[in-house]
Amino acid sequence: MAVPARTCGASRPGPARTALPWPGRGPRPGPGARRPPSGPPRPLLLLLPPLLLLPLLAAPGASAYSFPQQHTMQHWARRLEQEIDGVMRIFGGVQQLREIYKDNRNLFEVQENEPQKLVEKVAGDIESLLDRKVQALKRLADAAENFQKAHRWQDNIKEEDILYYDAKADAELDDPESEDVERGSKASTLRLDFVEDSNFKNKVNYSYTAVQIPTDIYKGSTVILNELNWTEALENVFIENRRQDPTLLWQVFGSATGVTRYYPATPWRAPKKIDLYDVRRRPWYIQGASSPKDMVIIVDVSGSVSGLTLKLMKTSVCEMLDTLSDDDYVNVASFNEKAQPVSCFTHLVQANVRNKKVFKEAVQGMVAKGTTGYKAGFEYAFDQLQNSNITRANCNKMIMMFTDGGEDRVQDVFEKYNWPNRTVRVFTFSVGQHNYDVTPLQWMACANKGYYFEIPSIGAIRINTQEYLDVLGRPMVLAGKEAKQVQWTNVYEDALGLGLVVTGTLPVFNLTQDGPGEKKNQLILGVMGIDVALNDIKRLTPNYTLGANGYVFAIDLNGYVLLHPNLKPQTTNFREPVTLDFLDAELEDENKEEIRRSMIDGNKGHKQIRTLVKSLDERYVDEVMRNYTWVPIRSTNYSLGLVLPPYSTFYLQANLSDQILQVKYFEFLLPSSFESEGHVFIAPREYCKDLNASDNNTEFLKNFIELMEKVTPDSKQCNNFLLHNLILDTGITQQLVERVWRDQDLNTYSLLAVFAATDGGITRVFPNKAADDWTENPEPFNASFYRRSLDNHGYVFKPPHQDALLRPLELENDTVGILVSTAVELSLGGRTLRPAVVGVKLDLEAWAEKFKVLASNRTHQDQPQKQCGPSSHCEMDCEVNNEDLLCVLIDDGGFLVLSNQNHQWDQVGRFFSEVDANLMLALYNNSFYTRKESYDYQAACAPQPPGNLGAAPRGVFVPTIADFLNLAWWTSAAAWSLFQQLLYGLIYHSWFQADPAEAEGNAEARESSCVMKQTQYYFGSVNASYNAIIDCGNCSRLFHAQRLTNTNLLFVVAEKPLCSQCEGGRLLQKETHCPADGPEQCELVQRPRYRRGPHICFDYNATEDTSDCGRGASFPPSLGVLVSLQLLLLLGLPPRPQPQVHAHASRRV
Repeated sequence: MAVPARTCGASRPGPARTALPWPGRGPRPGPGARRPPSGPPRPLLLLLPPLLLLPLLAAPGASAYSFPQQHTMQHWARRLEQEIDGVMRIFGGVQQLREIYKDNRNLFEVQENEPQKLVEKVAGDIESLLDRKVQALKRLADAAENFQKAHRWQDNIKEEDILYYDAKADAELDDPESEDVERGSKASTLRLDFVEDSNFKNKVNYSYTAVQIPTDIYKGSTVILNELNWTEALENVFIENRRQDPTLLWQVFGSATGVTRYYPATPWRAPKKIDLYDVRRRPWYIQGASSPKDMVIIVDVSGSVSGLTLKLMKTSVCEMLDTLSDDDYVNVASFNEKAQPVSCFTHLVQANVRNKKVFKEAVQGMVAKGTTGYKAGFEYAFDQLQNSNITRANCNKMIMMFTDGGEDRVQDVFEKYNWPNRTVRVFTFSVGQHNYDVTPLQWMACANKGYYFEIPSIGAIRINTQEYLDVLGRPMVLAGKEAKQVQWTNVYEDALGLGLVVTGTLPVFNLTQDGPGEKKNQLILGVMGIDVALNDIKRLTPNYTLGANGYVFAIDLNGYVLLHPNLKPQTTNFREPVTLDFLDAELEDENKEEIRRSMIDGNKGHKQIRTLVKSLDERYVDEVMRNYTWVPIRSTNYSLGLVLPPYSTFYLQANLSDQILQVKYFEFLLPSSFESEGHVFIAPREYCKDLNASDNNTEFLKNFIELMEKVTPDSKQCNNFLLHNLILDTGITQQLVERVWRDQDLNTYSLLAVFAATDGGITRVFPNKAADDWTENPEPFNASFYRRSLDNHGYVFKPPHQDALLRPLELENDTVGILVSTAVELSLGGRTLRPAVVGVKLDLEAWAEKFKVLASNRTHQDQPQKQCGPSSHCEMDCEVNNEDLLCVLIDDGGFLVLSNQNHQWDQVGRFFSEVDANLMLALYNNSFYTRKESYDYQAACAPQPPGNLGAAPRGVFVPTIADFLNLAWWTSAAAWSLFQQLLYGLIYHSWFQADPAEAEGNAEARESSCVMKQTQYYFGSVNASYNAIIDCGNCSRLFHAQRLTNTNLLFVVAEKPLCSQCEGGRLLQKETHCPADGPEQCELVQRPRYRRGPHICFDYNATEDTSDCGRGASFPPSLGVLVSLQLLLLLGLPPRPQPQVHAHASRRV
């Protein structure tokens, strides 16, 4: 039976088998039911109808073989269990290693992890770290306000009057088409020397600040020059801050004019394409410049909207969405005579990355038709904002309307919904070149505490879609000190290469007055920010005392992780924050939902839960016990959690005070000892400050040995805990070699290697030559076999990893091994812990042969095979009848470990559905396996080829021949708009066609962020042996499956398929790309996850002056200008435009 086609998040496939008849009378149980435990199992063949016996009969003249009976296969399973257990007892050395630890009891102490004390200490340390940054922020914000207040505006200021370091100057000099090179910059740009600083991962100059000005802002404008003039005084405050706190990283002032001044100075990381960086669009600036927003965007799609104007509107909406953060809520609708949402979202939704992507894609599908109906658009928007039955920001409420113009003022709508309190601000945008009267649009904005903007061309989009933040900042400025509260951001990628950071932000207000007795200024000057690298916060958390599976994590009010071992974005786009929800970082369940809610609410708590965890290689899922403990981090929006397995409650702390013993054990780290004692890999940890890191473990060990010859394990520059534990484990694992491994013949039992790995960071592989084929991570805490062994009882098999797309294993050229490992559990004075993992590496080919013997009628390998005569009746076995009988060992993830089929040996390590899809589906449908599906929101995918490969953007108006011959057309707004489009298109081409990340040179456009669906399988509820029939009509197959005790293996015996009629069903395990970005967003927004917004909201102040609400400026084109532009275009000499800085008149202070 074929598995039905599925999308991401599909349901379980239906049954594809028919269970055997049950003993006694009555109806047969449904799919997945288990055999009753009472009573002996009846012989399999007696249960089969006569017709089903036919395929089992031998051909005429051949020996008569039947499918093995259940007790026979159970006997084979016991032999397999005994063989595995025997080998591990002899070579694993679990018991011997326990004795070694007890014999060396005087060399270590057993310490306890007390979760509540641990998590409170770490939270306090993080609070102290962030508080130091807060003090520096406050000094900067106060100084900036005072400097600007004392500054005298200069109308006649010139570029040569200002001396500063232009961070983009070097890149512009290297670019012959640079704006400054073309027109010759008059600014006095400093030339600085830089030194490499590992803290900044960059070259810096600590004596100066650097200035970055967006590409679309003219550096020589009066506004910018005055801004550069007064912000220069911040340099000394930056330097003094660093003197008081040398750990400070980037200190930044982002101005509302677009100027960024940061310290220390470093050259700008210029992208390979257009630099679209504007500090006002950074997540940290947006969060610091205004309170959360509930925004409804309505777009006029009436027939009067021409192709170019509609394209401008679409781009404007996308740019507007980029000004929103995860604290905001939004919806987008189009309107003509009626209003309707552009996407599947029927109400306000959180403005997170995935929801904004849905909007951006939906906006591209808008089509212009019908007549303009402002009333329909505004009524829809007000209804959206009045819906109190949904989660929303409940702070600033606003409507953003994009239109080409109209005469209706819809005063009756405002009277009904918004007056007299005017709780909703209305912002209107006149888009495109047209001759409509803009007075109604201005009136709408002014009458509703908003602002009116004009977007005549592409060059005006970015500036005018972000200027509304100045209006929203008015209540904050008027609130004064009450609004001066530091906020901490989500995690995001630093634009200067620092990696993942969080930023503390503080708004900077304009304290000037326009004259004596006048009202105070209500403009925000900008936002001050100080970065904190996530790595600096991680250093405050315990590294190695929590064990391989213990960890610390932190989340914010949105439930997004600040710290988590699974926070590993494959690609980062500095335009967007890194937002990984706690429930996506782990496998979601009800217990974790409760923990997340409690943490967001700022509560303390502790809970022990049984939950599912993914293996490090994301191939397996284990059901485990975990203890969660959490506390809030005071003075922040973060909450800290600690996760500990029960076996990590205690840990070992070495106490090697005997220096002679230190030297003795240290000698076993020297490569000269490897031949007799086995090869040693040491975990690449930060043992000492001066230790040079290396990805090559041999080189790292060499660096470590060289350093240890200069310092002692008790040196102050070293981590004494790590060093003492490493040296102790070196000695303990050497004693294992001496007591167990050295005198054993590995070849007798077909072993390629034996090994031991420890919490202290030692992995010892014996014999030394086996290290050449050792591919496991030298850091045990990052090795999948190590972590899974700690979480599972018994022996954990790990076949070599094989991808279905890669070539099979080459057994002839390489010796392939299968790892078998188990944890060493110690009980010392009633305290239980697991400080090590031991194991063996099986020779695949030799053990495949041994597997066939153990699952046969022979008692040992030298015994001759039993022959079945013409008149005798024999049961098939896995050796003699391997042409008819399939026998396999599959691990708990569904991967092939061993097979009696020689042609399948090169498929060991593959998901079994790729080997025998029919049989794997039957195992799944009989509940031997359970499936767990989840989504990886941090994946990277190859870029998709663009859908539009034409030279011009879709939707742009293309004139006809008749238009070109008509003189009136050349003086029309349409012609002017077209020429302006062509002109800007030559410079800002990527805005219409390229992805913003690509335009900014992010990852060189090789990969982009995407969502991958992950599927893992793990053992289901069936523990006993089980017989069943795979019902394929005339091609039915018998099979038997049984778990092997004390292992993660499933033993399966099945008839080989006689035909391929049942090959339609196939389970998938490999990651698959979800084109819809994971679970259906339209469904997810109907059940939003719990979150809380910022504790404060500034959206109203009775003293706010709303008279500054925007004024339009009309500039009809002259025929001379049009002719000049045409000639320049024809000659191929496009002039580089100098976009004017849009600034409120009141910025001049």
